[in-house]
Amino acid sequence: MKFYLIAMLFILFDVETVFLYPWAVVFMDLRWFGFIEMLVFIGILLLSFVYLWKRGALEWE
Repeated sequence: MKFYLIAMLFILFDVETVFLYPWAVVFMDLRWFGFIEMLVFIGILLLSFVYLWKRGALEWE
């Protein structure tokens, strides 16, 4: 059961990081607004990763 949870979390984080590519393509058009929005997105992604790590969701035991 633990393997499936980790696999689902991997897919979730992998899909979210796919959104970095379109942002990088139009980065110059978005200017500061796009940069700040991506910082917010990465911050939320990082906070969720830290939360899962602290809760022990990434442990194999």
